[in-house]
Amino acid sequence: RAFCAVRPPGHHATADVAMGFCLFNSIAVAAAHALDHGNLARVAVVDFDVHHGNGTQAIFEHDTRVLFLSSHQSQLYPDSGALEERGDGNVFNAPLPPGAGSDRFRAAWRDRLLPALDDFRPQLVFVSAGFDAHFRDPLAQMQLQADDYAWVTRELVAIAGRHAGGRIVSMLEGGYDLQALAECSVAHVAALAA
Repeated sequence: RAFCAVRPPGHHATADVAMGFCLFNSIAVAAAHALDHGNLARVAVVDFDVHHGNGTQAIFEHDTRVLFLSSHQSQLYPDSGALEERGDGNVFNAPLPPGAGSDRFRAAWRDRLLPALDDFRPQLVFVSAGFDAHFRDPLAQMQLQADDYAWVTRELVAIAGRHAGGRIVSMLEGGYDLQALAECSVAHVAALAA
């Protein structure tokens, strides 16, 4: 288990275009490297940043060795990540309305995203860990708390334990209120380490 406090974030960058504060897509590079050099057949990239990881989705939507899952605020930059966006059946998006809080976030993961991840049986799980859906973050209108990130992290760790020998790598994405970013990062890392 690992947490990488990387800057700048990366999940908006495509294979050939930097955008949305993202110069290059660190998590996509890591996932591609794991597939090419790690003797793996199935890798998952899970994204709970408030913004849809359009770059990561674009890179992998036609590579069925990679499952891409995202919960994010709808009607927000980059205005992608609709339920209907499925790639080659390896993309699952859960757009949430502005103002959504713990109940809707947890329901999206419990009812849609976590079952898809479990069914995929990933051999390695990557997490795009953006903490900008926190209620104090100035760039969006979600209402999450640090405990929501701890909860989803525990669920991801459990699935990684069942299918990936516990292998899970998390990379920092967004988070623009420094106090909220610190609280959420601590909750996330504590759940990773438990």
